[in-house]
Amino acid sequence: MSDETERHRQDNRSPALHFEMVRRKPAASLAGIVTDVCGYREIWLGHFRIVEYASLTVPLVISFAEAFAIGLGRNPGDNDRFASFAAGLYAGPVVIESFGGSCCVQVNFTPLGARRFFGLPMSELKDRMVGLDDALGFGGIALRERLGEAPDWDTRFAIAESFVTSRLAEANGLSPEVAWAYGAAIASGGRTRISALAGEIGWSRKHLAAKFTDAIGIGPKTLSRIVRFNRALSLSKQQNDNWAGIAADCGYADQAHLVREFRQLAGETPTALAALA
Repeated sequence: MSDETERHRQDNRSPALHFEMVRRKPAASLAGIVTDVCGYREIWLGHFRIVEYASLTVPLVISFAEAFAIGLGRNPGDNDRFASFAAGLYAGPVVIESFGGSCCVQVNFTPLGARRFFGLPMSELKDRMVGLDDALGFGGIALRERLGEAPDWDTRFAIAESFVTSRLAEANGLSPEVAWAYGAAIASGGRTRISALAGEIGWSRKHLAAKFTDAIGIGPKTLSRIVRFNRALSLSKQQNDNWAGIAADCGYADQAHLVREFRQLAGETPTALAALA
């Protein structure tokens, strides 16, 4: 087992602990492109539900078993079943349900890394799940077959990383202006004004928004909202839920503004999220 691989196998004697998860950091050559690669296998039959909050992760899920039920900003319905797919950024909570028979590999991309890997405007993935064949064509179908036939997680991870690396070798580069503006927005914790970002690279706000939408699927304003939210959520785990102080630190107009953003991006109030931690 690689030293970079983390394994978490739940005790299958307890129905409350029902899955095996294996996570590995990618090779150094994929830094800034892929954040991690995960393997997931359910052990117990049942009905399981998790809620993921707005983030800057673009997942590629390759499934070998039962599909997941996924709802954007709502509980999933009978027609919301997805097995192997890519999902773009979504500025809201994502509800994911499974039923004890799921098994998959998930490659998590950065927004800019996803644009290079998929080779299409990320607006085409925004707020939706796209099937593997539509996202990657025949190459994606062949990848699924190889991963499904692999004997263990480490082999699957190596196959997935090799596929990503070979596809990137043929990818077009990114606009250096967009890459700089994206990095600046992240580094500022989402507090830098959009007009200031545009001014630094000699673009109008409208032009910057259009380029961002192509590159990552959302505009710089929405990006900044997600960055601020995640920073506030992280700080809440360090500052004993001092929400007024966190709101000021993260650039919200006031605590009420922070509460509204949490409701929109997580589907919960700050205090409700703190209770779930």
